[in-house]
Formats: sequence, structure tokens, C-alpha cells
Amino acid sequence: MCTAATYKTKDFYFGRTLDYEFSYGDEVTVTPRNFCFRFRHMSEVKTHYAMIGMAYVADDYPLYYDAVNEKGLGMAGLNFVGNAKYQDVQAGRENVAQFEFIPWILSQCATVLEARKVLEKMNLVGTPYSEKLPCASLHWMIADKDAAIVVECVEDGLHVYDNPVGVLTNNPPFPVQMFMLNNYMHVSPSQPENHFAKELPLATYSRGMGGLGLPGDLSSASRFAKVAFTKMHAISGESEAESVSQFFHILGSVEQQRGCCEVEPGKYEITIYTSCVNADKGIYYYTTYENHQIQAVDMHRENLDGDTLRRYPLINEEQIRVVN
Repeated sequence: MCTAATYKTKDFYFGRTLDYEFSYGDEVTVTPRNFCFRFRHMSEVKTHYAMIGMAYVADDYPLYYDAVNEKGLGMAGLNFVGNAKYQDVQAGRENVAQFEFIPWILSQCATVLEARKVLEKMNLVGTPYSEKLPCASLHWMIADKDAAIVVECVEDGLHVYDNPVGVLTNNPPFPVQMFMLNNYMHVSPSQPENHFAKELPLATYSRGMGGLGLPGDLSSASRFAKVAFTKMHAISGESEAESVSQFFHILGSVEQQRGCCEVEPGKYEITIYTSCVNADKGIYYYTTYENHQIQAVDMHRENLDGDTLRRYPLINEEQIRVVN
């Protein structure tokens, strides 16, 4: 279970939480322009846009969970179990395996508009990476500074939806998530007025009562509403520090703590990492469950004309600054 969001101040930011009960060994991974992508059903691509993101690297291949390319286009895949259904390989189509979807888009598209055109020709298939890494059931958010879309491949085919809130979680399908926001149209950052009964002298007794009714549980539908509300009312200065800090606060509103979401006896889903990418500058920021200090990797400090991956294992140990 995960949550992804966009945010814009002076620059454009894109990021997500990854909520799961264990880690595969995630690394911040920079893929330079001349790394050869060997797609399963398509020809290899030797030259493309550089990208940075969080990935599990298997056999020197970056299996990206989320990434942003050098043009400022971001993409993240989130669990969509029970609804995702991929297509069979079809002649005459651009057949892309689910695990290749993020690099397929980010390697060649600079904007959401360009991604839409690629999606019209694409056939998303369920080819697994390997026997040990079976096909994941996902849907995706693709976003730039001007627009965001959601891509869902389900029983009746591939659907592309405009995403006016710039938020994605998990089930139910995106149109249902958007419809359910109608349940919260009364929620406000302002203090409420008494509309219950004019005969009763009702009054607020606490700050924040305009938010009564906003969900606080860990379900995907509740996280969608909570982050949508938080993001759309979040106010930040335009500096990098203020913007990044506010983005982490937005996603922190749905952080999962160990012990609160049991997936099986003795195993709990937690927020393994939270990411925030300055898509304009190519800087990937992250925190982990145990390490609250924000770490950063700048893709433009790497040789983006190279042909080998640059990998940074996560710093998971808590970094505590003692001040006396």
C-alpha cells in the first residue's frame, strides 16, 4: 500500500511513500543516457533521457518503483491488487512488460502530453521479470509541472484518466476514488459554523474542527482523501528547503507506523521510505522508517552521458544530532 503525490511551488515536486512489510533492498538509482535498456518484446534502446529514482536492481536492471527523468517527467507505480489485469502480446503493438513500463515512458517522453501519445500505441503485458520476481499488480501516476494522469490496465483494457488532484493510492480504481471525494465536500481548513439547528447555541471547542469527518485510518481510500485535502491546502514558501519540508509533511499525514497494519501474524506494513524529487533540478530526497533525516542524491552530479547505473543504498540508521 502506498501513496503518491505532486506539489508545486517555484519548482515541481513528485514523490511517494512505499508501504510494505519488507524491503527488497531499495536503492536510489541513476540511469544515464547511454545505459542500454533491453526490452523483452521491443528492440533495445541505447540512447534515451537520463532518470533518477528508487529501484531494486536485479541483474544490473533497474526495477523502478518511482522515478523522474531529466526533462521533469515523473512516474510511480502503486499496488492495484485485484483490479490490475494486463494484456496479451499483440502483433503490431508496442508490447511493454509491466516491469518495463516506467523506463519505457521516462526514456522517451518529456511531458505528460508526449506520454499520452505513447500510451495510444502501447500494449501493457504481464511478462514477469523472472520466476523469482513475478508480475506485480500495479497502476501508475505520470506527472509533470502542468498535468497528471493515472494509467490503469484492467479487465476491459487500458484506461488513462486525468488526475486533477495529483494524488494516487491503491484500490478502488481511480474514478471511484475521485467520486468518493464528494463525501468530504464539507471539510474545510476554516472553523465551522453552526448549521445543525439555529435554536441550539452550538459552538466550536477546539481548533481544527473544520476538518471533522476527514478520515484518519490507513485504508487506501482514506489515505487518498487525506492526502488530497492536505496537499490542496498546503502552503509553503518557494525556497527548496521550505518546499521539500512541506512535501514530506504532506505525505507524513498518511505515514504507516509499525504495529498498526497487520498483514499476517507478527508482520506489519510500515512506510519503508518516503521520497520527494525536485523534478526540475533532478534531486531525489528520501527518508526511511528508521531514518528521519532527509538524504539527497543529485542526478546532475553524475556522468549522465555514461552507460552504467549509479546506485546509492539507502541510509536506514537513525541520524540524531546531539546539540549539547
